[in-house]
Amino acid sequence: MTAVRAVVLDDHQQAGRTSPHWTNLGPEVEVEFWSEHVEDEDVLVDRLQGAAIVVAMRERTPFPARILERLPDLRLLVTTGPFNAAIDVAAADGLGIVVSGTGGFREPTAELAWGLIHACTRHIPAEDAALRSGRWQTTVGGDLKGRRLGLLGLGHLGTAVAQVGRAFGMDVVAWSQNLTGEDAAAKGVVAVTREELFGTADILSIHLVLSERTHHLVGAAELEAMKPTAILVNTSRGGIVDEAALCEALASGQIAGAGLDVYEHEPLPASSPLRTLPNTVLTPHLGYVTEGTYDLFYREIVEDIAAYLAGEPIRVLAP
Repeated sequence: MTAVRAVVLDDHQQAGRTSPHWTNLGPEVEVEFWSEHVEDEDVLVDRLQGAAIVVAMRERTPFPARILERLPDLRLLVTTGPFNAAIDVAAADGLGIVVSGTGGFREPTAELAWGLIHACTRHIPAEDAALRSGRWQTTVGGDLKGRRLGLLGLGHLGTAVAQVGRAFGMDVVAWSQNLTGEDAAAKGVVAVTREELFGTADILSIHLVLSERTHHLVGAAELEAMKPTAILVNTSRGGIVDEAALCEALASGQIAGAGLDVYEHEPLPASSPLRTLPNTVLTPHLGYVTEGTYDLFYREIVEDIAAYLAGEPIRVLAP
């Protein structure tokens, strides 16, 4: 019996390759792991020929209809997490491809947001580099207590970040299109207008889902409205911020700095100005990248594959 070919994409840290859960599938599934991201669509399609199962790590590799249509052997596409905006689920359904997901944890992304906030306000990367080169105390850090934390979005992640901000004694405010004063107050947050959010926040942290409505929601006008001492933090999706406008604002000193975990194009191109701006702290989309999250991902990926092969797919994403 010929083994079913399964491909795990974008296993950059080789966390998938070293997961113990694959042994539960047995020899009928032959799993291969790709550590390097494949950018070129033609190369991707060519290398995936013959694969009946593909595992996508979050939204690192998009699967629009034009790619799915060129993969006649693909029968099961598994994404880590309960949804994936980079997969055309409707097109997959029309082609007879099952798309299954996994669970996920929200806390790690909120935790990383605070890591970026601290790194930016206290200049931790710069001081680490200075100390290693022989210098001592080269910057003066900012305070959090008494400062205003502005949240663009107050869902599960925004609420988790808000709780920590309140613990630090910050003035926590929020805005999103459908946020009411009552909903915000129930979470210990004050709802403000969009103009007040951008104009008064000392730390502005983004916690929205990327959609047509939120694409480039933070643009040149919004950045211009921010305080010159303000810091922008984005652990949500890169497309919510106009990256070109952000680079200009950072280069000109229009805002003091930015802590970024997500980018309009990922992996972040080597030519991106963000890589050379001194007032940025950059991480490579690590919000969900923790031991606990990866263990959950790969355990449920294996469950998805086993269930599909048994003829009873689980955690199927609806078109």
